[in-house]
Amino acid sequence: MIIYFTGTGNSRLVAERLHECYHPDDTQRDKLYCLEGDRLLHPGRQLLETADGSLVIWVFPVYSWGVPPVVLRFIDKVRFKGAEKARHYMVCTCGDDVGRTDDQWRHHIGRRGWTPRGAFSVTMPNTYVCMKGFDVDSPDIEAGKLAAMPGRVEEIRRAIDRGFADSDLIRGSWAWWKTNLVYGLFRAFKMSPLPFRADPERCTSCGLCARQCPMLNIKLKDRRPQWGPACAMCLRCYHHCPVKAIAYGKETDGKGQYKLPADF
Repeated sequence: MIIYFTGTGNSRLVAERLHECYHPDDTQRDKLYCLEGDRLLHPGRQLLETADGSLVIWVFPVYSWGVPPVVLRFIDKVRFKGAEKARHYMVCTCGDDVGRTDDQWRHHIGRRGWTPRGAFSVTMPNTYVCMKGFDVDSPDIEAGKLAAMPGRVEEIRRAIDRGFADSDLIRGSWAWWKTNLVYGLFRAFKMSPLPFRADPERCTSCGLCARQCPMLNIKLKDRRPQWGPACAMCLRCYHHCPVKAIAYGKETDGKGQYKLPADF
């Protein structure tokens, strides 16, 4: 089973590629489980089941050198029959480095009485644009990262098949401090949906942002999007807006958007 959370599509792409590695004939689509909607809003109501000794691969983007809070909440609350006898692996997507994200994931998996094994990272295009100094990659860098992704996923698949139980990822410098200090500050001060707004002169009231939101957190009011409090800060609304009408305060002024190329 592959359980994944995605914002702009990078983690979905990696999850689907992993699924293809194990099911090249595209069978067993039920083994590809996307975290969105009610699954994220009410994780305690969800009931999953896996066979003894099977693989459970958790795929998600890195949030400020840690696991997305909505993913941690799902891990902590989901009812998961057979999970204690399964082998759990982590595959995170990141623009650069991941700090000690694997330690955080292993802690939460272990707290449920489950067995965490290998942890991996896949370098993908940058998508975070809500702070000074953070922007999307140049087209050349973006294309290079996407081109390298299939080979990296195949490496991960071979390592999982060997029973790899260590970490194969890019930690970067100051890894402990990033995950254990910066991540907490990010959660406390940089995940509020309040700065989101839609430019009334650009917004066409298409409603795509509301339909795409994995937390069902955006509603149209007077034909303009309004953000509620249950935001995953995935930035899907910002990046998917076809007319670039959405901004996060002034932090996104002059920043680019990221959209997966059509051939992906």
